[in-house]
Amino acid sequence: MSAQTDPADLPGVTKEQEPSPAAARVPGPRGGTGGTGGARPAGGSSEGRTLNVFSHGVLVIWGLLVTMPLLWAVVSSFKDDTEIFGSPWGLPSVLHFDNWSRAWDKANMGQYFLNSVIVVGGSLIGTMLLGAMAAYVLARFDFPGNRFLYFLFVGGMGFPVILALVPLFFVMKNMALLDTYHGLILVYIAYSLPFTVFFLSGFFKTLPTSVAEAALIDGASHTRTFFQVMLPMAKPGLISVGIFNFLGQWNQYLLPTVLNVGDPDKKMLTQGLVALAVSQGYKGDWSGLFAGLTIAMLPVLAAYIIFQRQVVAGLTAGALK
Repeated sequence: MSAQTDPADLPGVTKEQEPSPAAARVPGPRGGTGGTGGARPAGGSSEGRTLNVFSHGVLVIWGLLVTMPLLWAVVSSFKDDTEIFGSPWGLPSVLHFDNWSRAWDKANMGQYFLNSVIVVGGSLIGTMLLGAMAAYVLARFDFPGNRFLYFLFVGGMGFPVILALVPLFFVMKNMALLDTYHGLILVYIAYSLPFTVFFLSGFFKTLPTSVAEAALIDGASHTRTFFQVMLPMAKPGLISVGIFNFLGQWNQYLLPTVLNVGDPDKKMLTQGLVALAVSQGYKGDWSGLFAGLTIAMLPVLAAYIIFQRQVVAGLTAGALK
């Protein structure tokens, strides 16, 4: 009897099924003698690491270019004028909180801040409500003139606002809306609607139609389906476009400069900041100017830091669905 048994003599094993010695010796992915897979191409991992190092380096440099001026302005708001010019890159020896109180009270930044909160808050609510309703109808319903209305909103994004300043001023004047909160709120809503409708209409198209159909079958009206079913599902997109609208409306300078010309107590924060820069530049109160600048930019930074994850989720939700 033979000491070794030929695999071909075993029942159910043919010559075609017999493993070849060459295939058995091919190294597997973990370094063993596993399957027949080949080794990874030489140099691929090193090129990937080089690309990652380069891309991360560019991002770090870009981050420093963006954050360093902001940090410098915040640090300078706690210095006095001597330290600002004597050691501009150093830390303050003593924190001068009186700079903030001087900018808030004497420069009237507190009143301007309150005006901006009222106008931007009201316009943001109106923009999100009207924009979401218009975008939902344009995205989910087919009716004559649907595409015309959609492209009408999209065309509004390419219309320069500076071309509408003169006729807008006379329209607001004839309607007695100059130097009023509600007049500026209506203008901000009209200014922000094109981008809002464009952004949310594409987002509503990515939402599943089966959920809305199930709600309608259960007896829900179109209004209830929108507010209780579709609107909560569009929360990431609403937060994203809301942040963008908040940034644009909070930093708006041209519209309030043209439409708020009579009452100085109705000026927005951007107008007050420009007036502070002019007056403090002549007075030499640079510490108060940096304090006012920090007051103006803190709400924007806080809004983005709090909702940064929702912004990214809203921007990528359409691509992931």
